[in-house]
Amino acid sequence: MNTANLLLKSGLSTFIALLFMVSCKQAKADKTVETNILPLTEKRIKLVRNDQERKVDVFIDGNLFTSYIYPSNIKKPVLYPLITPKGTKITRKYPLEPSTGERVDHPHHVGVWFNYGDVNGLDFWNNSDSIQVEKRGSYGTIIHKEILGVEDGNEEGSLKVTMDWISNEGKVLLKENTTFIFRGDHDKYSIDRITNLSAPNEKVLFKDNKEGVLGIRVTRELEHPSDKPDIFTDSNGIPTGVPVLNNEGVNGNYINSENIEGNDCWGKRSNWVNLRSTIGDEKISLAILDHTANAGYPTYWHTRGYGLFAANPLGQEVFSDGKESLNLTLNPGEDVTFKHRIVVASKNLEKSELDAEFDKFSGQ
Repeated sequence: MNTANLLLKSGLSTFIALLFMVSCKQAKADKTVETNILPLTEKRIKLVRNDQERKVDVFIDGNLFTSYIYPSNIKKPVLYPLITPKGTKITRKYPLEPSTGERVDHPHHVGVWFNYGDVNGLDFWNNSDSIQVEKRGSYGTIIHKEILGVEDGNEEGSLKVTMDWISNEGKVLLKENTTFIFRGDHDKYSIDRITNLSAPNEKVLFKDNKEGVLGIRVTRELEHPSDKPDIFTDSNGIPTGVPVLNNEGVNGNYINSENIEGNDCWGKRSNWVNLRSTIGDEKISLAILDHTANAGYPTYWHTRGYGLFAANPLGQEVFSDGKESLNLTLNPGEDVTFKHRIVVASKNLEKSELDAEFDKFSGQ
């Protein structure tokens, strides 16, 4: 082979090698660009479903906010616990967890719940395992049926579930479809509970009753100070009579949208009520907001100093001393939807902020 041919062959080999190197580098660069375009990041608001433990945990920025739970030892699904952005539990532990210094009244007051005291004559509100067996025919139970959807997000996460409101014999009075929407930032979390109730089989009457509808039972520090003797869990968790209450650290106070405070909020209509307190150095606000589209708007409030915080739009005859009545009725195939927002903040929520929140919520 002559010299010219050798040079030509050598140059061609070098060109092919260079072309291969450039192609490899370009492929590597393309892969890097593709990886950068599609980062695998976790959402800020994350829901973790655990069918074995019968719950869905809700995390905001890695911190547990609440859980949707449906254990077999309570008579309705609930949200439990509620935890502030700074990590403080503000729901009563009894009867689900061992506790010290908590009231042991009303074992049906668990976490955050939604039910009613008179549905076709059945009491869904007061039902618990404490009811004597021979009297359980007068009570109704709400059964978790299905999780329809769980969605994470950076701005909000959502949970969609179905439940049945049943009699002691298992007859379905109401079908419930509820959507929970969870939001939060560094000092304020919120829950929207959008609840649709339909009557699949027969006419359903929600007879005006004091016991309803959306309820929360709070921890001792969010109660009003009280000097009334009562029964509390002692240091061993055993219910014990306490003749003189220790009110140290107990500084809850209700205030509604009309600036009415304390026990005077009970039985009043209002767009919202805010329960404020302080635990350690953390200022805490727990607010419930009504919605203008709800039946019975503006709702009456069933707020008790001992720690029951409830919005009841269906108790007109009771709260008005007989001057009004509603007796909401669903004929077979009819339905009704209730919308409420719960706000949990590690700060004092002011009237202006809650008024704006109510206006925004009712615009949805």
